[in-house]
Formats: sequence, structure tokens, C-alpha cells
Amino acid sequence: MSTIALITGGNRGLGLATATALAQSGATVIIAGRDLNAVRTAADGLVGQGLRAEALAMDVTSTESIAAAAATVAARHGRLDVLVNNAGVLPEATSSSDHHFVDVDAFRTTFETNVFGVAATTEGFLPLLMQSDAGRIVNVSSTMGSLNDQQNVDSPFYSTVVPAYQASKAAVNSITIGLSKKLAGTKLKVTSVCPGWVQTDLAPGNREHAPTTADDAARIVLTAAMLPDDAPSGTFIDDSGPVPW
Repeated sequence: MSTIALITGGNRGLGLATATALAQSGATVIIAGRDLNAVRTAADGLVGQGLRAEALAMDVTSTESIAAAAATVAARHGRLDVLVNNAGVLPEATSSSDHHFVDVDAFRTTFETNVFGVAATTEGFLPLLMQSDAGRIVNVSSTMGSLNDQQNVDSPFYSTVVPAYQASKAAVNSITIGLSKKLAGTKLKVTSVCPGWVQTDLAPGNREHAPTTADDAARIVLTAAMLPDDAPSGTFIDDSGPVPW
């Protein structure tokens, strides 16, 4: 029986690379995103490679859209084995507003997708994940959300201050910890992952300067999506191992 995996923001960048890696491992991947044409194109591309992929229109900032998407997955498959909360934004990277520390509108937009989107999507799909024999939730975070790293003068990101993005990823990590406690005693496991600085369109210059390809970055997501039953839940990892909170 094929693993059923859903990836938010799955039609490009890290999301598409993750969908591809999961499909190549034998999973049926559900590529979710706001633009139905874009997710259909991405899914068709994988199907053209002989892989199992489906398109799903879903806006992580809309509880109504999430509920409709969950109902669709329930009707198609009756369960969900892997949820990858990948959709994310970084509007601070292109903000031109006049502010002293934070662009409040960008802060609100960031949290709407990066935090509320993760919480709402997880809540909406938990009943289907509970139907899995070994459900896995992967929250795509960032070392830039590590409070330890933000205070570490030796960190390559020490001088980088994008408060909304950093706070949103710290909040995602807190969600991971809380969810792991809530799911204790079940077969479900939740993991925060840092894929590294990836060649995506998240921020200007990423594709030109980031050292990690989306395909390479997807490996850590795949690791978390395929955790063995005896692995701990509620951890934060990157390609090198545990990341300090």
C-alpha cells in the first residue's frame, strides 16, 4: 500500500523537490497550493516521469480551503500518512515600507502563512493522519528560527535580522514541541527541519547565492517523513543532525 503524502507549497522550489523525492521513494504525493493550474502542472510533470502524483488546490491561510482539501483527500484515500508543512513566505526581503524595526504588515502576512497556516493545516488534517499506521508531520523551519543561533556570534546568520521570519520559525518550532506532547502515545511523529539556505524564490538572490540545491535540501525533509517507529518525536534537525532550539 502506497504512502500518501501531502506537501503544501508543493508546486515549486523545495516543495516540488520534496514531492519528487517522496514520489521516487514510492509514495503517492499530493501537491497542494493556491494556484490550481500550477499544482496541476507540477503533478503532471511527475506523472510524466512514471510517478504517482495528484494536484490539490488549497490556501493554507483559509480554514475553509483547508477543510475542503481535507474532505477531498478523505474521499480519495481515507487517510494521510505524511504531511509536509512547507508553504512559507518572506515578505521582509522585499519590503519598502518606512519602519524602525519591523514592517507590521509584513509581520502579519508572514505569521498568517508561516505560523497560522501550519497550525490550521495540521489541525485540519490530523483526523486523516490518525488513520495512518505511522503518520509523520514535517514542519519546514529554519536555523534562523533557533533562539540559540540568533544569539550565537559565531553563526553565519548572526548579523541577519528579519524579525518576522525569524519569529515565525521560532513559533513553528514551538508548535512542533507542543504537538509532539499532544500526540504522545500515538503512532504520529512530528519534526521540525532546517533545509539550509536553499536555491529557491523565497527571497531575491537565493537562486544566485544559496549553496544548497532544492534537491539536496529535500533529503532532510525525506528523512523526517520516513522516521522509523522507534525514532523520537518533537525534534529539530538539519542535514548534520540535531539543531539547538
